[in-house]
Order: sequence, then structure tokens, then C-alpha cells
Amino acid sequence: MTEFARRRAAFNAAIGDAVAVFPSAAVAIRSNDTAYPYQQDADFYFLSGFKEPHSVIVLAPNADTKSVIFVQPRDREREVWDGQRLGVERAAPELGFDAAYSIAELDERLPKLLDTADNLYYGLGGGDDFARRISEHVRAARIARRRADRAAINVLDPSPILHEMRVIKSAADIAGLRRAVEISAAGHLAAMRYARPGMHEYEVQAILEYTFKSRGAESLAFESIVAGGANANVLHYRSNRERIPDNALVLIDGGAQVDFYNADITRTWPISGIFTPEQRAVYDIVLAAHKEAVDLCKPGVKFNSDVNDSAQRVLVDGLRELGLVSGSPESIVESGAHKPFLPHRIGHFLGFDTHDVGWYRAGGDWRPLKAGMVVTIEPGLYIGADLDVDRRFAGIGVRIEDDVLITDSGHDNLSGDLPREVAHIERAIAQGRESKEPLFA
Repeated sequence: MTEFARRRAAFNAAIGDAVAVFPSAAVAIRSNDTAYPYQQDADFYFLSGFKEPHSVIVLAPNADTKSVIFVQPRDREREVWDGQRLGVERAAPELGFDAAYSIAELDERLPKLLDTADNLYYGLGGGDDFARRISEHVRAARIARRRADRAAINVLDPSPILHEMRVIKSAADIAGLRRAVEISAAGHLAAMRYARPGMHEYEVQAILEYTFKSRGAESLAFESIVAGGANANVLHYRSNRERIPDNALVLIDGGAQVDFYNADITRTWPISGIFTPEQRAVYDIVLAAHKEAVDLCKPGVKFNSDVNDSAQRVLVDGLRELGLVSGSPESIVESGAHKPFLPHRIGHFLGFDTHDVGWYRAGGDWRPLKAGMVVTIEPGLYIGADLDVDRRFAGIGVRIEDDVLITDSGHDNLSGDLPREVAHIERAIAQGRESKEPLFA
């Protein structure tokens, strides 16, 4: 628990003479009495390493008890149905908190903990009921403040402190992300090797996700996108139900979650095993933009301007070469003629959330990259079948995405070993089809 204790200590040092409260994520009902698989709030897990629901963290640097966690008590009847709980007795020593109490004691103990400081850090989590309880307490505290030394009268957002901590990854974070990326890359490679013409998107999805799970992934980082043919032009396509046309590209955007760390990788490849000339032409443009963007990743370079705009220039030049847009690059960008083909920016932060927290701007400008950041680089070109373009290219969609760690001297492409070059992709597919090795051994 050293890493979680270190994070709590760093956060406490940053908030100074204040108190902070973090509720766990609420349980979400899927239908009737069946819940969705539980996913802990990322900020809560970042500070505790605790995955159970119905829990609350209180951090009070100036109080005698600086870190408190409220948890569900042991309950054999419920544990028979839902699994073993850590319980109150084990929570403090195993999670490294100064004290632990039953969640049933929250209403009694929370006001006393909150009123150890005038400033309360709370990010509106925990659902409407919890937010209402905090709001009611703050209103009461403002009245009582005239007669008390301290009262939680000012509510502040913890995000500027906590989320900045999450943007810059520690050595433990980087090791966790490497593992998630390694497992995710194995899934993508298995899909290339074991997919066959005639398969449906869900069959390829099964290969991808079987590999994730068989190598230790706890869950998916997000719902897998397996898009055959023109479906690749739907950025968040998730139905994954159609048969993949025999001559189509397959775009897979998928990642595993391992120890709460998320990977996010995209590869696009031909179900036939060989790119057609038109597919190759579009793919080569996206690959060139991808290489341009990755090469620029280093401290001091602005992610959402320098990196993004350089990749965009490569993509716009490629669209001009294909005859899909006309005019000078400047006039194309100014008029927005490129936007139907380039609907998204270059990438995002990655970590405990797939689209991880953190500010992309600072002081009115795009912030520069710093060592310890992990970002995705994911240029794409999308030539929707409904666009008025050369029909040879209509319906082709290509995205290439890697997960990149910014280092002191430049970058480390964590997913860089997964085939990306055309020749390497075609070789991986061919080797898979020549192999007699079963996937489901």
C-alpha cells in the first residue's frame, strides 16, 4: 500500500489547512435487481487502492486522525451473495489509513471530521444523495461558524490538485500501464492472426477479448470497437454484429484494464490479409501522420497544437494527393473542407481512466508535454460512403493508435512493438493463417 499512502500524503501536503472527502462510485442498476459490473471511482481508487462500493475517504491533514475510511462491515449473509468484504477491522491496517469505521457511522462521524477546517475539498461525487448531505452540512456549518473555531464553509474542487497528480505518472503507474498495454497488444495481434474472411465482427471481438482475459485483464478499458468496412467511419461503433465483407478493412479499437490501468490501442488491417491499392493509399497517409506525431512527442512540445497540427498537415496533404479535397492546405483548413475526413484531434491522456483526467490548457494556451505523461497518438482518416468522393475510396476508414510515455529525453511508445507497417501487418496475418496453433488451447 506504499504507493497509495504516498499519494494521500502528497495530496494532504497540497491542500494544507483543509479537509477533503471522496465517496466511492455508486452501484448502477442495469435492469430490475441486476447491477452493472462495479467500477470504482478512479479518484477514490487512486487514493486508497480499495475497490468496494459504499465507502468514503476523509483526509484531514491538520486533524489528529489524518486519514479515515468508512467501509461496509463484514456481513456473512450478504457476502454469500456478493463476495467477501474487507471489513472495518482489517481496513485501516491493510489500506494504510489512520482509522476505519463502518459506513453506518458516517452520518455521526462525518460532520466532526469536516469541521476540522474551513475549506472542504469535494468533487460532487457519490451520487445525488451524498451531494445533498454535503450541501446540507455546509449550509449548517456556515450558520454555526459564527460560534465555532472551524467549520466547513468553503467548498473547493479537488481536481486541480488531484488530477494534476494523476497526469504525471509515477514509476508504479508506468509499470502498471506497461502491463495493460502488453496484454492489449497481445489481443490485437491475436485478432490479426486468427481472424478469417467470413467472420462477423463479434467473432473477431471474441478473439481480442479472450486474449485479454486469458492473460490476466480484469475487464475492458472500454467497450471494444470492431468495425468492418464502412463501419470504421463511425468513431464509437460498438454494435459489432455485422459480417465483415471479404475485401474490407477491419478497425479494432480496444484495450484491457489491468490493476485499474487502461490501455487504448487501435489497428486497422485487411480481413483478406492483403491491402488493396486504395486501402494502402489511405493507410499510408495515416501511418505517415502517426509517425510525424510520435516523433514530436517530447517534453516542451505542445500536445494539442504542435503535435496535433503537424499530424493534421500530413493528413490534409494526403487528402489532396488522393483528390478528395482541392486547394492549398491553408485554404482547406480555413474553409473546413477537411473536417468530414478528420473529425477528431490527435489523442488524449491515458491512465486510471481511458480518457484520463487533466487539463490540456494552462494560462490560456495548450500546455506542453512533460516527462511522466502518457498520451495516445491516434490520427485517422474517415471517408464515409455518403460523401461525394471518388468511389474507389468511399467507405474506407483508418485509424492507428499507440500509447506513448513522455520521458526526460523524448518518448517511449509502449505499444510500439505491435505491427503497424503494412508489410509487418500482412506478415502477421499470413503467419497466423499458416500456423496450426489453436487460439483456444
